[in-house]
Amino acid sequence: MSRPDDERASLFDLDQPSRDAPSDDQTAAARDDAIKRIGREALPELPKRFYTSVTIGVGESPTRAHAILLDGRPVRTPGKQPLAVSHYELAEAIATEWREQGERIDPETMPLTRLSNTILDGVSANMDRLRHEIVEYAGSDLLCYRAESPAQLVALQNAHWDPPIAWAEARLGATFKLAGGIMPVAQPDETLEAVRDAIAAHDPFRLGAMHVAMTLTGSSLLALALVERAQSPDEAWAAAHVDEDWQISQWGEDEEAMARRTRRRREFDAACFVLSCETQNT
Repeated sequence: MSRPDDERASLFDLDQPSRDAPSDDQTAAARDDAIKRIGREALPELPKRFYTSVTIGVGESPTRAHAILLDGRPVRTPGKQPLAVSHYELAEAIATEWREQGERIDPETMPLTRLSNTILDGVSANMDRLRHEIVEYAGSDLLCYRAESPAQLVALQNAHWDPPIAWAEARLGATFKLAGGIMPVAQPDETLEAVRDAIAAHDPFRLGAMHVAMTLTGSSLLALALVERAQSPDEAWAAAHVDEDWQISQWGEDEEAMARRTRRRREFDAACFVLSCETQNT
């Protein structure tokens, strides 16, 4: 089941999309295409490995304290900024991606590098836009649109979606309206304002990683729960795929769809790793 307005413009897709509610397959394909665009835009295709050593050096500021160095020279983002981050754990994980490249560099195996490039080049200059999109998603959040049948799917949605909804309402001091089917339901203005307040102080890395997690799950509330460790990555991922998993249980797996889901999970895990680094240092 898709929620209204699931496919929308984002930082990573500047074309204006259709406002018609997409099917689950269309939503999955749109998200997959967005991930591919992030990869293409964030890391230039380099046919051969051109470096021997990968180390972590001193960055230019506290917010970019740890720089990735190839043979002692700083890596640059596509926007020509140094690839440098505030948390050593993230820098080491990015460096590991570069170390593990073989004779040729494969950007698909470097999700943290791509995500960090995107945040450094795109998020810092678009903070207000990302906040707006997160609040907009909360206005038609996946978790608020429930199936009316069959009973098994209804039970699965309740089991996976009621806990994060209850947490969000307690955390935000707000109420979310639930709807049966895909007919839109407007969330109270004070609820959306509470979401806006909750993310107001996020720095670019936290906001960018949250935005990616939101896009991949279809839910601002799951992304916020990840930021604040109210749900684990596995719990949030399972909640985001309740409908898809139920369909699989009825009709079996589609090989292409599962390959797409594996790629999305890799990007999701990268966003969750960034969020874990951000949380450890607050």
